[in-house]
Amino acid sequence: MPALALLLLLIAAFKPSIPVPRNIYSTMLVIDISQSMNTKGMVWRGEDISRLEYTKHLAHQLVASMPCGSRVSLAFFSGLSVAALYTPIEVCENYAAIQDTIARTEWRQAWSGNTRLREGVDSLGRLLRTMPEPTQAIFFTDGEEAPRLHAFNTRELSNFQKVGDWLLVGIGSKQPHPIPKYDENNKLLGYWSAENFVLQPGVAQISQQNLGTRDKGTATTENDRYQSTLDEEYLLELSDEIGAAYVNGDRFEDVKAAMHKLKPSRRDFAPMHIDWLLALVAGGLVLASYTPQRLRKLLQRVLHRKAA
Repeated sequence: MPALALLLLLIAAFKPSIPVPRNIYSTMLVIDISQSMNTKGMVWRGEDISRLEYTKHLAHQLVASMPCGSRVSLAFFSGLSVAALYTPIEVCENYAAIQDTIARTEWRQAWSGNTRLREGVDSLGRLLRTMPEPTQAIFFTDGEEAPRLHAFNTRELSNFQKVGDWLLVGIGSKQPHPIPKYDENNKLLGYWSAENFVLQPGVAQISQQNLGTRDKGTATTENDRYQSTLDEEYLLELSDEIGAAYVNGDRFEDVKAAMHKLKPSRRDFAPMHIDWLLALVAGGLVLASYTPQRLRKLLQRVLHRKAA
């Protein structure tokens, strides 16, 4: 038995794997990096953090929970569009690179100051059509539209064609918090005012260049600060409009369960590592090789005491 246990441990050292049938998921994690995601009010292990930092923690955990064979892409949403950093790549072979990319995500990677979520949804649909295989989308956002929606800037989505399964994850507190405004060096300049979320008067909304033009100043007093909350009602309406699922991101378990309800890209054979199983069997063999001797000695002691 010890010899067999040693053989199994030697085999386990080479990290063998066997092919097993699995649902293969190709997932694009889309992170809203607009400035409203810098708003605090989220709690992670007792610490008050921003929506963006909380989203990164969620993304880290989701990637860590994915089985080998799954494929992951990371994309950012800002302004009117969604941009992918790379096409979906295998999670185990590229685990460190994926997690490092998530860790380095920040708001300064944004290419626009406005947040046009409905335009972003349409952009994401076009982006997913370019992927090499069917890809699910998990979109982390607080639902903040800046400037606010009205007749001029509300994108019509009645003819929207969704590609793959989508999950919208609502990030943010129900309690209002001001949105911080930083400079390019990440220095706090102040907080966005309520005027930042309305269109500038007298600006004709006739082209994409001036569509949604708004004031870019900061609040002059605490009472003037724009108070942001998770717009869950809007996200529920939007998810229903585009045929997506929605989940509140407060609990990782809920987000993970919702992710597992998405339809897989395909069913195929994926490698499952069995080194842990071989090591477990080897440990059992070692214990089993000594157990009969211990039982025999215990029985001899019991019989000896009865005879005495």
